[in-house]
Amino acid sequence: MTDQKVWLITGAGRGMGIDIAMAALAGGDAVVATGRNPERVSSALGAHDDLLVVKLDVTSHDDAEAAARAAAERFGRIDVLVNNAGNFNAGFFEEISPEDFRSQVETTLFGPVNVTRAVLPVMRAQHSGLVVAISSTAGIVGQAFCTAYAAAKFGVEGWIESLTPEVAPFGIRTMLVEPGFFRTELLTPESTTYAEPSIGDYAERTEQTIAAWNRMNGRQGGDPAKLADALVQLAGQEEPPLRFVAGADAIATVEQKAKALLAQAGAYRELSSNLAYDDA
Repeated sequence: MTDQKVWLITGAGRGMGIDIAMAALAGGDAVVATGRNPERVSSALGAHDDLLVVKLDVTSHDDAEAAARAAAERFGRIDVLVNNAGNFNAGFFEEISPEDFRSQVETTLFGPVNVTRAVLPVMRAQHSGLVVAISSTAGIVGQAFCTAYAAAKFGVEGWIESLTPEVAPFGIRTMLVEPGFFRTELLTPESTTYAEPSIGDYAERTEQTIAAWNRMNGRQGGDPAKLADALVQLAGQEEPPLRFVAGADAIATVEQKAKALLAQAGAYRELSSNLAYDDA
């Protein structure tokens, strides 16, 4: 028997995916690192005896099944799945095209759904496993310019929270990771697509928002390497948390949302509490 875990990580060719893969390898675990461009993944991670690089476009059912099969064939199991791959379609709702909005949800919600669906049979067979979904504070609090992204991340939150009791009887755990602002590649041109300006009413705010985000890029407070180390630590626990709120800014966001929800529930308590049928 060995304590070595086998990780399958999506989006491992850049950004936080690289950090998570490197942290798992440094901890003595085996990693199946996946990405749409396997050459890029190999270049980013280098050579390692416990590393398998596999092509995976998370929107492809066939790719997802092939990656799960390759992981099981090489290492015999999958202990930790990290749904990390994603992108960012930003802009005001009216200016985001229906195609781009749908593409955001396809990649950021249905991508993890595809990969998890392919991996769960392996985890059920071994009666253990941890499904990690990299969510966001955008999955907790919506904000202007993020309608498509927040819709996808809110979907991830509801899906994982509902999946949790379904797979718990098989020894499978889940963990939502809700990072605040980390110095990843999310705001780079390669990851972020801005809606084409088309409505004059939004023009000034669009210009201001993009300029602010460009100034923030590369200066975010969170260190993705430290987050990766934290995930390796949490994955080693017998009972990982359902949610890991990552970053002091993220904690403040979640606390503010919790207070707002309680206030909203209480504001119309009397009206809400008198909506039942009057029994004869």
